[in-house]
Amino acid sequence: MRTLLIILLTFTPFFSYSQDKEKEAQELMALKKANNFVHQGNELVTEDNYVAAEMVYRKAISEQPNNIAGTYNLGNSYYKKGNYDEALFRQQQVAKNATDKSDKHKAFHNIGNILMKNKQCKEAVEAYKNALRNDPTDDETRYNLGLAKECAEQQKDDNQDKNKDKDKQDENKDEKDKKDQDKKDKDKGNQDKKDGDDQKDKGEPKDDKQDKGNGDEKKEQQPQPGQLSPQQIKNLLEAMNNQEQKTQEKINAEKQKGVKVRTGKDW
Repeated sequence: MRTLLIILLTFTPFFSYSQDKEKEAQELMALKKANNFVHQGNELVTEDNYVAAEMVYRKAISEQPNNIAGTYNLGNSYYKKGNYDEALFRQQQVAKNATDKSDKHKAFHNIGNILMKNKQCKEAVEAYKNALRNDPTDDETRYNLGLAKECAEQQKDDNQDKNKDKDKQDENKDEKDKKDQDKKDKDKGNQDKKDGDDQKDKGEPKDDKQDKGNGDEKKEQQPQPGQLSPQQIKNLLEAMNNQEQKTQEKINAEKQKGVKVRTGKDW
């Protein structure tokens, strides 16, 4: 048993070393294939065959997912085709996965260029700053940073002017709305007053009031059913007065005539 243990201890390190060698060999093979694909892609790019180059770069990334050169060049091919969104995505992959400062610098520099194309100047400033953190000696990146700062400042001023114009427009709109509302309220008040006056006139018409008095007067002159009119009463009184006068005259005439006097003897 002791002898077997010694043998196992002797062969175990050799077995582990063999595994590492095999893994390293596989990685080297994948790297070699990936680099070959990258070189093929580079040649296709020089021929302006971006579609074929993209396919080859993808093969390089498939062989070695963290292949910086393949991802970087694929991003550049997208940039030249004008596909800035995909180019940005690939360069961001390089910036994230790269371990070498030089690779990070190039990736962030290209990210800044893509953002400038997209008119994202403020974000481009940060990208160029990251590029300079990885390579402070690159004058081209420093120059681009200056352009990005000017662009970002101009966009900031433009946005402020737009906001001022918008605020002024909103203010003018609010003032106009207020004037319109005041006019509506005034018109409504005048209309309500007019309607009130019209209603008042309908409730107390001047002509009707005068006519009402005349109507009452006329109504009083008209006899009620079964009653004598004032004119009839007047006529009746006059007739009675005339009759009474005649009667009185007759009585007076008889008084003046006296008792008949006898002129002869009694019979």
